[in-house]
Amino acid sequence: MQTHKAKRVEIIIEAVMEKRLTDALESAGVTGFTVLPVRGGSGRSGAWSRAGQVSRAGGMSCVVCLIRPEKLDPLLEAAFKVVERHIGVVSVTDCDVLRAERF
Repeated sequence: MQTHKAKRVEIIIEAVMEKRLTDALESAGVTGFTVLPVRGGSGRSGAWSRAGQVSRAGGMSCVVCLIRPEKLDPLLEAAFKVVERHIGVVSVTDCDVLRAERF
């Protein structure tokens, strides 16, 4: 089966900033992404969990994008404008996809 080169971008950001991030991605030409809730983790500030929280204020979201390599720089520029002043992590990995016309 034929595969095509792509980039997988994962952005972990405060849940309250999710809409601002997805709006920025769409403005940068990103046509698709998936948003996942983040239940907990550990980082520079130590361990944290959404357990017992009643609002999105203390939560995090993960936005995942699969894009063509030539769309990476505009996506990262848009994402960084949102993430730079907030809690967030951006990672980029190489991947292969089927049905390249969807990306």
